[in-house]
Amino acid sequence: MEQKRMFLAIAISIAILLVFQLLSARFLPQPAPVNTPAGISAPQEHPAAPAGAHIGPAPGIGAEKAAEEAEKPSPRLAIHAPAVSGSIDLRGARLDDLLLNNYRESVEPGSPLVRLLTPESQPKPYWVQFGWSAPPGANVKLPSGETVWAASAPQLSPSSPVTLSWDNGQGLEFQIALAIDDHYMLTVEQRVKNNSGASVSLFPWMRIRRDYTPQTAGYYILHEGLLGVLDDRLKEVTYANARSEGAKHEGLAFTSTGAGGWAGITDKYWLVALIPDQTQIMTASFRNVKLPNGDGYQVDFVSAAPQTISSGASVRLTERVFAGAKVVSLLDHYEQAYGIPHFDKAVDFGWFYFLTKPIFYALDWLYKLTGNFGVAILIFTVFVKALFFPLANKSYRSMSKMRLLGPKMQAIRERFKDDPARQQQEMMNLYRAEGVNPASGCLPMLIQVPVFFSLYKVIFVTIEMRQAPFFGWIRDLSAPDPTNIFNLFGLLPFDPTQISSFLQLGIWPIIMGFSMYLQQRLNPPPPDPVQARLFQFMPVIFTFMLARFPAGLVIYWTWNNLLSIVQQWLIMRNTRLSQPRMART
Repeated sequence: MEQKRMFLAIAISIAILLVFQLLSARFLPQPAPVNTPAGISAPQEHPAAPAGAHIGPAPGIGAEKAAEEAEKPSPRLAIHAPAVSGSIDLRGARLDDLLLNNYRESVEPGSPLVRLLTPESQPKPYWVQFGWSAPPGANVKLPSGETVWAASAPQLSPSSPVTLSWDNGQGLEFQIALAIDDHYMLTVEQRVKNNSGASVSLFPWMRIRRDYTPQTAGYYILHEGLLGVLDDRLKEVTYANARSEGAKHEGLAFTSTGAGGWAGITDKYWLVALIPDQTQIMTASFRNVKLPNGDGYQVDFVSAAPQTISSGASVRLTERVFAGAKVVSLLDHYEQAYGIPHFDKAVDFGWFYFLTKPIFYALDWLYKLTGNFGVAILIFTVFVKALFFPLANKSYRSMSKMRLLGPKMQAIRERFKDDPARQQQEMMNLYRAEGVNPASGCLPMLIQVPVFFSLYKVIFVTIEMRQAPFFGWIRDLSAPDPTNIFNLFGLLPFDPTQISSFLQLGIWPIIMGFSMYLQQRLNPPPPDPVQARLFQFMPVIFTFMLARFPAGLVIYWTWNNLLSIVQQWLIMRNTRLSQPRMART
């Protein structure tokens, strides 16, 4: 009886895990997207500096003057790099226009490039800014959001760095030296030259602002929102948590002071992150900003202590901004090159990091050999099967013996049908006499579960899998199979998923379900009729559940089933030939 319950519990547990994944995405409350109408500008709020530092627009700029300046066309500095293109608004020195040259929104021909950063005048503002603030009571004219900077060159490129300059007319010259590499890293050096005749104390700061709530994927295995590695620990704050914590602490959702680290805002595949000077003591803050038409979110760093600049002296601070795709090899490179702690954790490899990242490395290596991530998944599956071959062999042999013992087990059940205790005792005696472990059949399924979920995580969160084709109709391994049996695979002109998301059933999930059915036929049926009936429905249940999973995962599961079928059939055949006596009752 205990063995029966064990088989049932394992099957139900795996089903619950998969169902929970689907239901969490469908029913857990998700933040609604907020679109800021065009022409509505976010308030010019700066991060609050420690030690009472005053942060705000430069003295002497009133609201009417700022509004007049905002109506004028903004001069821009063009950005041309292999991986990105866009521009910097010279009014306010904002990096607010960025396209990713190597990524498109969909696999459809002519699909637009992915836009990462957007100006404040557009419906979904998302931008990066640098600045300086003064302590309370200091009469220092500082650059503001309306300050127009002068650029030393017409465009920024990997071969052409640019310096932005502004003189406050009181002896302070502010500069922002910009350099960009071939990928997604912008190096920023903030400089101040003091020729005012007196010492000046200033707080340097930098911030990311997202003035709307984006639509998130809504999966519990994926973090989207504010994140960073601060004090050598990963900190993640969702948009909903930023709003709830911000409501308790005047907009401040999280803060940390220390040297090093990084922080930013992440989407599933894209990241905008601030990397301060790793030797400076900085205060990092995650904020919720209340806007006229919704919520905004801000991540900022500000110097924990003021930079004191003597007359005739200057100060400079080197910082970096990452704005682009979360390519794992690139994040690893930046981590090593610039000493950025745990920068690869911008990719949500999750709690099973020790499994998910090695699996990614294995798939990426196989992809470089084969040129196809789908083929890489097939080869990886063979490696996994080979790794667990001895354990699976032992398991399948035991299951084969169990199948051959079926007539003897049935005879015991009939003989002691009125005495369950004696029936169980005789069953155990039979298992011991024949050297069979009824629980060993669970092992092939159990050892697949961590690999299955780790592979799911890799396919789901890594950009390398995004829009990666396989063969035929699979043009994106990270998306579900696009075919559907309910519209005869495209012959009928309607989308069944518009009726219900459960009406998503493509070719690969059907193949997977059939392979699961064939594998089930090789296993000994549960002795209990109710359990046997439940197990008969498992292939159907799994077929519909996995139909909405990434196609790459369904291909892995199907191929794994087929390899298991071949392995199990060969073992059963050898078992029959080597132990013919077990076939007799």
